[in-house]
Amino acid sequence: MYNFLYNFYSILTETYIVCSLCLLLMYGVFLSTYSTLGYPLLSQNFTLLVLQVLIFSFLLIFLQVPLSIISWNNFLINDYFTYYAKLIVILTTIGWFLLSFEYLLYEKLNYFEFWILILLAIVAMLFILQSYDLLTIYLAIEFQSLIFYILASINRTSEFSTEAGLKYFILGAFSSAFLLCGSSIVYGLTGLTNLNDLAQFFSGFLIGENLFSYNLVVGFIFILVALLFKLSAAPFHIWSPDVYEGAPFIVTAFFSILPKLAIIGLLFRFLLYTFYDLIPFWQDIILLSTFLSILIGTFGAFAQYKWKRFLAYSSINHVGFILLAILSGDVEGITSIIFYLLVYILTMLGIFAFVINTKVYNYPIFYQMRYLIDIDGLVKHNPFLAGAIIVFLFSMAGIPPTAGFFSKLFVLLSALQVNSFGISLIAVGMSCIACFYYIRLVKSIYFGSLSNHWKVLKPMSKLSSLILGISALSILFVFIDIELILIISSAMSTPFLY
Repeated sequence: MYNFLYNFYSILTETYIVCSLCLLLMYGVFLSTYSTLGYPLLSQNFTLLVLQVLIFSFLLIFLQVPLSIISWNNFLINDYFTYYAKLIVILTTIGWFLLSFEYLLYEKLNYFEFWILILLAIVAMLFILQSYDLLTIYLAIEFQSLIFYILASINRTSEFSTEAGLKYFILGAFSSAFLLCGSSIVYGLTGLTNLNDLAQFFSGFLIGENLFSYNLVVGFIFILVALLFKLSAAPFHIWSPDVYEGAPFIVTAFFSILPKLAIIGLLFRFLLYTFYDLIPFWQDIILLSTFLSILIGTFGAFAQYKWKRFLAYSSINHVGFILLAILSGDVEGITSIIFYLLVYILTMLGIFAFVINTKVYNYPIFYQMRYLIDIDGLVKHNPFLAGAIIVFLFSMAGIPPTAGFFSKLFVLLSALQVNSFGISLIAVGMSCIACFYYIRLVKSIYFGSLSNHWKVLKPMSKLSSLILGISALSILFVFIDIELILIISSAMSTPFLY
C-alpha cells in the first residue's frame, strides 16, 4: 500500500493534468459542435480553463514535500532537481500562456485542440525530467516529439506551417531512430536499461582496445546525438531555423523556451551520473558541439533579416554556452547551467512578448512584425518599449549589469576550473562578435531612419506588457539579489553530488 502511495505521489501533478485534459477534451468536442454556442464562447472559456489547470498544477507541485524517491519499479526518479524543474516548467508555461492569449484570437487559430496538445506536451516534459530508465527516456521524448510535430503544423491554412511540421517530423524520426538504436546497443551489451544500474556497471570503467568498448562507444554516441538534436545543438541544428520560421509565432516561442530545460535535465543524468566514468571520452564530443554551436550560432545570426530565424540562431549560440558548462562535469557546472537557463527563459519570454504582440500598421491593416527592419525608429513611437528591448538585447549580448552578463560569467568560470582555456577564449571572442549584431539592432531602434510613412504600433495587451515588464525588471535588477537564484540553482544541483 505504501509503495503504491509513493508511486502515485511522484506523478500526482501529471495525473491531475491528464484527468483535466480528458474532461477538457470532452467539453471542447461537445461545445464546438453546438450550433448556437460555437467559437467565441469556446475560445474564451477554454483558455481560461487551461489557465486554471496550469495554476492548480503549479500549486500541486509547490505544496508537495520534495522527496528523494525512485518510483514505478525504478522507472522514475524524484529529487530536488525534478521538484524545482517542474515548478520552473509550469511557471514558464503560465508566462507563455499570457503572451499567447491575444495572438491566437488575432490569428484566428481557434482550435481547442491546440491547448490539449500544449497540456500533453507539458506532461511529456514532466516525465522526461523524471525519467530514470532508457525505456522511459525514449517513450517520454517520443511522446513530446509527436506533439511538437503537430504543433509546428497547427496552422492548416499556411503552407509554411505544414512544411515546418513535415521537416521536423522527418528529421525528428531520424533522431528517434538514433536514440532507440543507441539504447538497444547499450542494452544488448550490458543487459541493463536502468540509469542507476548502468552507473554502477560502468563505475571505474576504462575504454580499452576491445570489441565491447568499441560497441559501447557507438551506442553511447547514438544516444548523445539524439539528445543534442533535441537540444538543437550544432551540428544537429539544421532543423531549428526552418521549423522556427514555418511554425506560428506562439509555437516558435514554446519550442525555443520550454523543451530546453527538460532535455538538459536528461543530459545531466545521462552524462554526469550514468556515464560519468566515460568523462574523458564524452568531453571531446561535447567540446566539438560547444565550439560549433557558438560559431554557427554567432555567424548564422549575422545573415538573418527575420525575427524567427534570428532568434533560432541566437538560441543555438546559447546552447553552446550551456554545453560549455557541462564540460566541467561537476556540481559548479550544473549550478551555472541552471542559472543560465533561468536567465535565458526570462530573456526569451520578454523578447517574444515584444515580437509576438507588436503589430505594425500598414494601410489598411495591422500586420505581424516579421522583419528586423520593422523596429527602425521605434524609440520615436514608444520610448518605454524601446528601453525594454534594449535591456533584453544587452542581456543576450552579455553586457553588464544585466543578468545575461552574470550567467555567461558563471559558465566561463566553471569552464576555466577544468582548464578549458581555449574554448573559453573562443566563447569570449564570439560573444564580442555577437555584440555587433545586438548593438546593430539598438542602433536601428534609436537612430534608424524612418520609412516613407509613419509607423503606428498597435497597443500591446495588458497581460503581454505585464510579462514584458516583469522580465525586463528581473534581468535589469538581478544583480541586487543574485544570491536568490544561486540558492535555487545550488538546491537543484545537489542530487548530482557524489
